[in-house]
Amino acid sequence: MMQPSVTKPRWLDNGLPVFRISVGGTRAATVLIAFAAGSRREGADQNGMAHFLEHMVFQGGRNHFDAKAINWAAERLGARMNALTTHEFVAFHITVRAERLVEAADLLTDFLGRPRLGAEAMERERGVVIQEIARTRDQPGSLAGELIDRAAYGEHPLGRSVLGTEGSVGSFDHDDVLAFKEANWSGEKGGAFLVGNVGHLEDRKIDALLERLPAIPAARHSPTPPPAPEPDVIVEPRDSKQSHLRIGYRPPVDMSDSPVRAAVRLYATLLGGSMGSRLVDEIRERRGLAYSVGAVDYTASDAVLIQLAAGLDSTKCVEACRAMRDVVERLAAEGPSEEEVERVRSYAAGRRVLAFGSTTVVARHAAEQHVAFSGEVDPDAAIARLDAVSRAEIESVARLVRGEPAVACVGPHSPGEFA
Repeated sequence: MMQPSVTKPRWLDNGLPVFRISVGGTRAATVLIAFAAGSRREGADQNGMAHFLEHMVFQGGRNHFDAKAINWAAERLGARMNALTTHEFVAFHITVRAERLVEAADLLTDFLGRPRLGAEAMERERGVVIQEIARTRDQPGSLAGELIDRAAYGEHPLGRSVLGTEGSVGSFDHDDVLAFKEANWSGEKGGAFLVGNVGHLEDRKIDALLERLPAIPAARHSPTPPPAPEPDVIVEPRDSKQSHLRIGYRPPVDMSDSPVRAAVRLYATLLGGSMGSRLVDEIRERRGLAYSVGAVDYTASDAVLIQLAAGLDSTKCVEACRAMRDVVERLAAEGPSEEEVERVRSYAAGRRVLAFGSTTVVARHAAEQHVAFSGEVDPDAAIARLDAVSRAEIESVARLVRGEPAVACVGPHSPGEFA
């Protein structure tokens, strides 16, 4: 194990907590800045605004006047830079060789703390985001993933696309986008994460850069809790020979409890998260119903969607849907075997260890744990939680994943076929 050293966070005058996670044996370092400003904070007419704002800040800062200047500066650092928007948070990160982390933080805080959010740049980026939305609709698998959210959560923000729609993004007013930033980009509800070979960093140098982020009071209202489950069936008809199927379950588990989250992760892995999982064995290997099948757990701060997915020949889609639901019901009724639990525990924890070989992945994990769950950011603690999950804990989750699920499908079908 990499044995990271995690220091207690320190809070800056702008309300931003700073976490340092030193990882031995790496020459890389990552700085990531996150805010509790994901798409859950949007009103219905703001759908996609959090993601749009993520794009906008890359248009320039005080010292780097436009996107080209930002990109060239990153290349001169030998950096890998990116951002992501989820339902819960937005995060920006840059990874470099360790000795250049201060320079990387200078670049990142320039356009995050002092962005040039001009109206002209906004119009240019609006077209880019609308093209991104159109590309998603052209990809049946991605579209099916958005449809299952809507089938599971309805019109709640968790049921809407993080990207928004062509109509919503096309209607954004420049002042409204700025107001969304001012209302949600609060350091008090976010965090800065320094990960990797960071033992040499001087706090005063990093803090001076992070203080560029303005002090914004935390939002007074929490996101709306998800509604009670009312699973729907949504089909996007496509004249094709291939179908993309999604099945979604919302078990009533306490996602604020980190051991429960670990048990949910192992349940989803056992169900369909590996080549030795139940879904792969039954649907692909034994019955030959799908060329691609699996399951994942999509977690929010107060809910989880266990999503089963399959890509398959359209003539086998309805049969596969029934068979996949049968696998879920059998697991709920019988529970997992001790051998399954031992195997999936080792697989899930091992996969986490391998993923944490990337300082970027460690930083993203820490941001999610702190911003979405107010939880422990230590990567070793996350691995230990997976190692500690018991058979009884997985059985407890399995008993709650049953009943009528939400269904979404892109292909030559009608909703009635999945009733």
